[in-house]
Amino acid sequence: MPKESKSSATIRRRKRKSVGIHTPSGKKDQPDEPYDSNFEDVEVKTEPMTSGPLALQRLFKSEWTLFLGLLAFRCINALMIQTFYVPDEYWQSLEVSHNMAFGYGYLTWEWKAGLRGYSYPTLFAALYKILAIFKLDYRIFLIKLPRILQAIFAALCDLYLYKFSSKIANQNVAKWSLLCQLTCWFTFYCYTRTLTNSMETVLSTMALFYFPWPGKPKKAHWKYLTLVGMAIVIRPTAAIMWAPLVLWHFFFNRSVVFRILKTFAERVFIVLTLSSIVDRIFYGKWENVQYNFLKQNVLNNIGSFYGSHSWHWYITQGLPVVLGSQTIALVLGLRKCQERICIFLVVWTIFILSLLDHKEFRFLLPIVPLSMHICASYLNQLTENTSEKDDNKSVKSKYSTTQLIVIFLIATNLPIALYTCLLHQRGTIDVMKFISNDNQKTLNDTRVLFLMPCHSTPYYSYMHRNISMRFLTCEPNLTGISNYTDEAEIFYQNPISWISENLNTTENEHMPTHLIMFSTLERVIFNSISQLSFKKCAKFFHSHFAEGRVGKYVVVYCKN
Repeated sequence: MPKESKSSATIRRRKRKSVGIHTPSGKKDQPDEPYDSNFEDVEVKTEPMTSGPLALQRLFKSEWTLFLGLLAFRCINALMIQTFYVPDEYWQSLEVSHNMAFGYGYLTWEWKAGLRGYSYPTLFAALYKILAIFKLDYRIFLIKLPRILQAIFAALCDLYLYKFSSKIANQNVAKWSLLCQLTCWFTFYCYTRTLTNSMETVLSTMALFYFPWPGKPKKAHWKYLTLVGMAIVIRPTAAIMWAPLVLWHFFFNRSVVFRILKTFAERVFIVLTLSSIVDRIFYGKWENVQYNFLKQNVLNNIGSFYGSHSWHWYITQGLPVVLGSQTIALVLGLRKCQERICIFLVVWTIFILSLLDHKEFRFLLPIVPLSMHICASYLNQLTENTSEKDDNKSVKSKYSTTQLIVIFLIATNLPIALYTCLLHQRGTIDVMKFISNDNQKTLNDTRVLFLMPCHSTPYYSYMHRNISMRFLTCEPNLTGISNYTDEAEIFYQNPISWISENLNTTENEHMPTHLIMFSTLERVIFNSISQLSFKKCAKFFHSHFAEGRVGKYVVVYCKN
């Protein structure tokens, strides 16, 4: 029996053998009730069956319609985010961009030490400048439009994941990869945030598609090399995943390795030159940002100042949390995925990142698309195995299996995505809205003191008002001072003493008008700030999970 193609369904019918009664016309008379012994099973190919809403089917008719659908999804995604994740989404991008465009905005110690490049913030600074030129630099636009811009990049990431999976596997696997990515709670939570990790993921995913995979249609080498260079410029740790791939490319093209090396050198030179010029303009001097970043974060391990984890953290906690319920498909897909290089890249990246003390969930973002492809390999095979049965029930069984998987992915990811995007850690966002909207006429006389862990809230990029604001700094010990303690740590060691020393009632012109803190601190310093004529004027829910210095609520005390 001929083998069934993947693109068609097979149905069974009975075919009568060469028996029958000849009629005068020369045709065989067909008996009403044929005997079973005179029939055999044959395959009849039919058109591929389609399932799902018609609108969803139309998305895959062309690359353009698919991108528009993904763009709409990511724009909704971006506008839904009302919470705070990590300081870097503001302090290493938008705050810097606001400083570039409007001349004020806080620059953290990384920018003073030359550890960060201006290439990524330049995107948002250009957006801010355009808004300012047309006198549209309203606060709401400065908050929402950078997310919309990042949503465009996120949609490109989704599209190129689909194209990448389709290229190295097939279209069915590609659809599963895309579904896994769109239903993953962590991609919904992170992709449209203005994080360098998100942009690194976008560029790396696009580069994966243009990479000249052996046995696949070749794309121009310069495209993937340019994208890799851009990813490394934005975040030097992108080199972790791409170093073995580039070497692999050289190995499989030994006959033309010098031509590839020439292209590689040209692309690296162009990308580094352009980024260096941008850095030169805004730093005011030449800075080797990539070297400074690797020196401080890898060689000097400065990241451990902000917390350290055990070597197995990415395996036992990091990846399972990021992938959620899709961890099951990933584990099972390790045996099913035929593209072993994808598995190697995931394992390799986790191994190298595990060598560093400081670990975060978002550092895994660049390998999430690869993980989605591995998950898709298993899910696709699971549904195809169902369709290999030889009865009509197999079609229904296949689609019922597909529907169950889709329902499972949505049911296990959507609640987490909604909770983290709408509720979890939203107090530090809401409090900035309150400060901006409170006493608009006297806002320029507002003086805010944040008695919180450093960088707990957005800053000038969210306010868009050059008012007096101060927070407790937490700069690492870059100068080698013995027994060094940062300001935030000094405050939390003895909050009452710090308040008595720093909030002098005889200098009312420098006295803050607003004190912002977490509810965990409120109980400790309530009497001290009450004596200074501060009264609670606002309270905002922040998180159901109070931990350490981060409380369930953010509270505001106003000066009488």
